[in-house]
Amino acid sequence: MGLNVYLSGEIHTDWREQIIDGAQGLDVSFNSPVTDHAASDDCGVAILGAEPNKYWHDHKGAMVNAIRTRKGIADADVVVVRFGDKYKQWNAAFDAGYAAALGKSLIVLHGPDHQHALKEVDAAALAVAEEPAQVVEVLRYVLTGKLPG
Repeated sequence: MGLNVYLSGEIHTDWREQIIDGAQGLDVSFNSPVTDHAASDDCGVAILGAEPNKYWHDHKGAMVNAIRTRKGIADADVVVVRFGDKYKQWNAAFDAGYAAALGKSLIVLHGPDHQHALKEVDAAALAVAEEPAQVVEVLRYVLTGKLPG
């Protein structure tokens, strides 16, 4: 059995690489949103034309990015959503809710400081991890039935 995993959320640390590297040898394929912040912010106007109003600039980018996000989440067997320490990550919360609404197996990844703020998101998840290595071990267990160590 193989898994298609969508890695959503925070883009300012290497958590995705840690999971991908840790999952070497497992039958897992990974997908994610565009993690180049500038490209993600500006894709709409770069492709569809400039917008003098920042709201419409951001709106165009959000819509173009949503094509990739919806496809990635829809095709995923497992969706991992990482909430980092910086910024208010409303898009990550939206992705988690969208995945839950589609009945996707959801793994949420965040530190203990976000526990209270994300209690509803955590309640929708099948696993809540604090470290990328824990996500890898969940994937390993799902695929092989083997416990760590």
